[in-house]
Amino acid sequence: MSIDDKYFMHEAMLLAENGRGFVSPNPLVGAVIVKNNKIIGRGYHKKFGDAHAEVNAFKNAKESVKGAKLYVTLEPCNYLEKKTPPCVPAIINAGIKEVVIGTLDCNPRVCNKGVADLRKAGIKVKVGVMRKEIEQQNESYLKYSQTNKPFVILKLGLSLDGRIATSSGESKWITSPQSRKFGQEIRKQVDAILVGINTILKDNPKLSCRIAPWKTLIRVILDPNLTTPPHANVLKGICPILIFADKNSRSVLLSEGKNLEVIRVDKDQEELLSWDDILSELAKRNIASVLIEGGAQVASSALQSGVVDKLYLIYAPKILGKGISFSDYLRLDGLKSALKLKDYKISRSGKDFILEAYVHRHN
Repeated sequence: MSIDDKYFMHEAMLLAENGRGFVSPNPLVGAVIVKNNKIIGRGYHKKFGDAHAEVNAFKNAKESVKGAKLYVTLEPCNYLEKKTPPCVPAIINAGIKEVVIGTLDCNPRVCNKGVADLRKAGIKVKVGVMRKEIEQQNESYLKYSQTNKPFVILKLGLSLDGRIATSSGESKWITSPQSRKFGQEIRKQVDAILVGINTILKDNPKLSCRIAPWKTLIRVILDPNLTTPPHANVLKGICPILIFADKNSRSVLLSEGKNLEVIRVDKDQEELLSWDDILSELAKRNIASVLIEGGAQVASSALQSGVVDKLYLIYAPKILGKGISFSDYLRLDGLKSALKLKDYKISRSGKDFILEAYVHRHN
């Protein structure tokens, strides 16, 4: 990988980031056009259903792109069954001489096919520049495309001794204002936010994104017996609300309709709502990423079921003593069945620190 390739691909990655929160379930994609070692055009995928990064880069070009080099973070598409025209023909018709691609598109309709068509047209193609970084940038899209299940993030604010609340249920506020703002940043990036009914009953949250009030953040509640109060804050506003209930429950939520949908699913062996069914139903609604925020039983069951992909543990420099732990409901058989975290990193957030990690179970 040349220094120039890395520099220009990094520029494309920065552009792609501008689409976060707007393009899902599509991927984040950025593109730059380079001629005589200078950027003459920039573009990114701005919104789901709108023009793709390559097309926007062509539109924004300051001069003719014929004979230029195109850097694009994700493999250009060449299939017709979508809202916008395919990008491969546009690249060929524009007279681009070389395309540098960050990573292949794992979507079966695209993977390697865009590259093959470009090469057939006599265009030089290089793949894999900053691949790892770009795949992490698009981790939600990649999982959603490969498994047809949303990428699941679990975020928890807790004390140094692992408590997410006192024994009486008090939890406002364990972490700092900076950490709470960080939590809002995560909400801005995902498609949906999920909590259990106990969180609704105890905290009466709005589950909104305060730093991006324009965002359509889908609110998901796990409520087996449909006990969500009709005047709960979460039911207010215009954002869609999905309430998951037990298939065998005869309860009815009177306010169902308009932006509220009740989805009945099976229970698992632990007599909890099936995570497999929940994630499948979310995927059917084009939800590619979901943030779990509470409470202890929901967090434990998600970890126990192995559905959590990424974990944010925000630790405050406090010791609460006896209280509620997010792992209280986990049932693991000794050290050999412990949940192992990988690729972790630690950062500061005000007086707190954040452990960011990926989750997998040690076999």
